[in-house]
Amino acid sequence: MEKLLCGVDLGGTKLSVGLVSTNGRIHDKIIVYDHVGKNEFMIVEQIAGLINQLIVQNELSESDLRGIGMGFPGHVRYRDGHTLTTSNLKGFKNFPLRQAVADHFKIPVLLDNDANAQAFCEYKFGAGIGYDTVIFLTISTGIGAGIILNNKLYRGITGTAGEFGHTIVNSDNNQYCTCGNEGCLMACACGLALPYLFKKKTEQGLKTKLRLPDDFDYKQVDGKLIMKGLEIDDPLSKAIIQECADYIGIAVYNIFQVFNPPLIILGGGLTSWGETYLTRVRKKFHELARDMIFDKIEIVESVAGSDAGLIGAAALLLE
Repeated sequence: MEKLLCGVDLGGTKLSVGLVSTNGRIHDKIIVYDHVGKNEFMIVEQIAGLINQLIVQNELSESDLRGIGMGFPGHVRYRDGHTLTTSNLKGFKNFPLRQAVADHFKIPVLLDNDANAQAFCEYKFGAGIGYDTVIFLTISTGIGAGIILNNKLYRGITGTAGEFGHTIVNSDNNQYCTCGNEGCLMACACGLALPYLFKKKTEQGLKTKLRLPDDFDYKQVDGKLIMKGLEIDDPLSKAIIQECADYIGIAVYNIFQVFNPPLIILGGGLTSWGETYLTRVRKKFHELARDMIFDKIEIVESVAGSDAGLIGAAALLLE
């Protein structure tokens, strides 16, 4: 029997662990949400426990696995498997996560940034099949990217390449990123920006059709609420989607100018806003690129969906 790959997708709200075949098919998986608030050591124990649970319930042994690949929501120094920073989990500052998990097993363990894992999934099994160069931009609570150049993941000198969420797209708008800089893409166009945008547009006099309580807390604004607004043709929600899409269009244009790739894939939770959002992103990109496009460039939506991080983490063992 061909050995399975084990993938771990460690996120700020969801932790998923799965067994994946070498063709990208999920054999079995477990998803939990109770890791939030735990420290690094507790999460390591939880990850090891979930992996062992999968092994037992599928009547396997550790030797039936080729290895364990993990995706992490933050900066990772790939060469030594240390997590450097993250804004989505407690701790993990310069933490040896790869070795901490490896201490529980005898099989190889790899650790990478979650956007790199998602990019590798799309490249191997998704929208990137057939391309040797792919840029994957994930737009969710935060924004990150994975870069595939000439069939290889590009990580940079530290392992933090692809942090397009921290590229500055508007330095004069009073929107501050979690990194402390003003006008980062993350501060303007991801889930973290939505409460600010909703409040700002309300104060500017834009009315919403959404039924909200008098004591509504703007911190509750998320992508799902904006989606509800889109479904009822809410002008405030549509204005937010358009503004976010325009900033992503600017990011796509910058990616185009730096890498000149044949394919840019958009993934992450906010792409669930659908064709209205994606069309606006493409429109903004083409407004900026104009006659500088000499060869066809595709801007498409991820096809792997919510399992991209899990499958991609496992697939890192195939790199």
